Amino acid sequence: MSKVLEVTDLEGGYGSVQILNGIDLHVDEGEFVTIIGPNGCGKSTFLKVLFGLATHRKGTVLHHDADVSGWRTDRLVDRGIAYVPQVDNVFPSLSVRENMQMGGIRLKAKKLIAGIERACRMFPDLEPRMNDLAASLSGGERQMLAISRALISEPTFLLLDEPTAALSPRYQQQILANIDALRSEGISVLLVEQNARLSLSRADRGYIFSGGKVVHTGGAKRIA
Repeated sequence: MSKVLEVTDLEGGYGSVQILNGIDLHVDEGEFVTIIGPNGCGKSTFLKVLFGLATHRKGTVLHHDADVSGWRTDRLVDRGIAYVPQVDNVFPSLSVRENMQMGGIRLKAKKLIAGIERACRMFPDLEPRMNDLAASLSGGERQMLAISRALISEPTFLLLDEPTAALSPRYQQQILANIDALRSEGISVLLVEQNARLSLSRADRGYIFSGGKVVHTGGAKRIA
């Protein structure tokens, strides 16, 4: 099975502050992989380093065997990689529709319309809110919108940072079920999540981070 992502001895952080201390991790094509661990262990920083939002200091990041270590975010998006941050992940002053349109700003009109229709099928709660400002959405609806906007760019690899944080159980289950279903569309997923039991129930494999390192990895059922 080919690897979508292969990370070797990754070190990074914020400027001169090092958070990651030699991460080895991989995601196979079509996999749903989750990263768990205590607060402050480097989970979110790891995604930010991968996506060019934090400092890459050392180590190799391969995407489909191409070295993308330290690449800018726009170049990674062009390669089919999308990232959904935990917070500040929608434009509150724009409508739901306008947020989605921002996700497909480089797409031709026909593909953009198809992408928005797909998002509404995936998250039907958003359809009646299309003309409402994103600021008026609930926490769960905002996460649905953030994921929808990322998917409209037609990625093949999705990075998600705690998409179920502070959400009701209903929204948690709905969002994780939809993320899991993306694999049938050929999208591989790397998820950071605080709710270990919930995320591992959907994932193929898991990694446990502590102190900026991987301290355990294996099949999701064994880790859970």
